[in-house]
Amino acid sequence: MDLQAFTALGTRFLRPQNELVRRASGIRAVLFDWDGVFNDGWKDLEGGSPFSEVGSLGVNMLRFALWLKDGALPTAAVITGQHNGHAERFVQRERFHGLYMGFINKPDAFEHFLRTYELVPEQVAFFFDDAIDLPVARRCGLRVMIGRSSGPLFTEHVIARGDADIITAHSGGANGLREATELVIGLLGRVAEVIDHRAAYTDTYQRYLQERNATTLDVQRSRS
Repeated sequence: MDLQAFTALGTRFLRPQNELVRRASGIRAVLFDWDGVFNDGWKDLEGGSPFSEVGSLGVNMLRFALWLKDGALPTAAVITGQHNGHAERFVQRERFHGLYMGFINKPDAFEHFLRTYELVPEQVAFFFDDAIDLPVARRCGLRVMIGRSSGPLFTEHVIARGDADIITAHSGGANGLREATELVIGLLGRVAEVIDHRAAYTDTYQRYLQERNATTLDVQRSRS
């Protein structure tokens, strides 16, 4: 994979390319924060925050790429510190495996996620954006931070502590999630294959979609 298209955007790579490819090859699950990743973090009157279809398609194509790699559906979940109806609607529509809402201490949700789906942390790609996410990010196999120009000191702290492998050039509100998912698809070496199958709605893509759509969502709500 040629990283030039991303470096030209301003994407920051904190590991050598061969190391990123190695980490991506071991991924069996994708885990997402919500606020600041799927959106810019602003709230509506009910406390919800929406998502972009641009990011949504990127997430779906990444799951398809991992399905092509392994011949099995990757586990997918969202962990958010808030109770968010938009997040719940999204994971229902996209047939995720899990949704953890209201988990201010995200490691509690992460431990449940690992136990429930029989995963080890090295098999998880985590997409995140802020301090509450760092205890989980430190443990995951591939850590993609959605960048934000308004937090340069936080970004430098993450880099200094080694808590991310990649930092996107674009923020959540500017479709940084799409940047992140396309990048991981590229590390997997599946870009043309994924786009061509999805565009043509091939039998291969339909088999993936049938398996994805058979997934049962488990919603965990923290009362703390």
